[in-house]
Amino acid sequence: MTLDARLELALTIAEECIQPDELRKLLEKKPTPVCYDGFEPSGRMHIAQGVMKALNVNKLTKIGCHFKFWVADWFALMNNKMGGDLKKIQKVGKYMVEVWKAIGMDLDHVEFVWSSEEINKKADEYWPLVLDIARKNKLARILRCSQIMGRSESDELAASQIFYPCMQCADIFFLKADICQLGMDQRKVNMLAREYCDDIKRKNKPIILSHHMLMGLKQGQEKMSKSDPDSAIFMEDSEQEVNTKIKKAYCPEKEIAGNPCMEYIKYVIIPWSNKFELKRKEENGGDKTYETYDELEADYVSGAVHPGDLKPSLAAMLNEILQPVRDHFKNNAEAKALLAQIKQYKVTK
Repeated sequence: MTLDARLELALTIAEECIQPDELRKLLEKKPTPVCYDGFEPSGRMHIAQGVMKALNVNKLTKIGCHFKFWVADWFALMNNKMGGDLKKIQKVGKYMVEVWKAIGMDLDHVEFVWSSEEINKKADEYWPLVLDIARKNKLARILRCSQIMGRSESDELAASQIFYPCMQCADIFFLKADICQLGMDQRKVNMLAREYCDDIKRKNKPIILSHHMLMGLKQGQEKMSKSDPDSAIFMEDSEQEVNTKIKKAYCPEKEIAGNPCMEYIKYVIIPWSNKFELKRKEENGGDKTYETYDELEADYVSGAVHPGDLKPSLAAMLNEILQPVRDHFKNNAEAKALLAQIKQYKVTK
């Protein structure tokens, strides 16, 4: 691929890129840039973390990147996920790897790094970095990063949650990441890392490639919630569960703003399938295949496409995407047992 083509493909991931000119220079000078994303094993995986993440990773490995997943088990413990039970957290982490394996993530160019193991192995490298970041930042600046944990500045935070942003900032340098490929909700700590580069007079700052956050299925939900099963499609939901959730999903006629069904088509269906297949009766206009989201949006806003036809078509395509994951957890004995355990765990915020 040409440099321009590689850059263009990388930018298709981003709702925001800081900075595109730095990304271009990186791709020009470094054949195998290191991309990083961290995730708390905190419950079942929803479709944004499963399908959208696989899409993003596969685009970046296609342009030559090596992807490091920071399996943030210690961070989930600090944030009191899964009731603060590290063994449960680590089981969830293994389950998430199984999901990505099943959905088709390019695991040949992906490395899973467990925070509890790696930090213990290189404690002499990790903790001085964390302490230096903590020393160079005021408490108010760190508190502004609490969004990264799904918290707010006004929440009553444990001391571990105050230290959390300093550690996540350190992770970027500890993993030698060139690109931070996380969601928009992680923007503040990624910016903290760039500010830290100014403090230590480091020229090569981590590039931030932030992806869109898929909204929840209910009206007014800006983000999906693992603790609310009806707010999202989960990666091993049954065909019937998917159909029921989409049928109940908020989908106002002729409106795009705040419409999760249209969001799913824009960010999941068309990027994955390269089309959206609308199935409907002849008297309602007959079947139609959309190859671009803009074309579908125009028809939806005009009223030419009705939610009553859009929803079952969306559910059918989601089920097609998720079937390999269902098959994996049905036919692989180890994965099946893992999922059965995960479903028994109580998800804690």
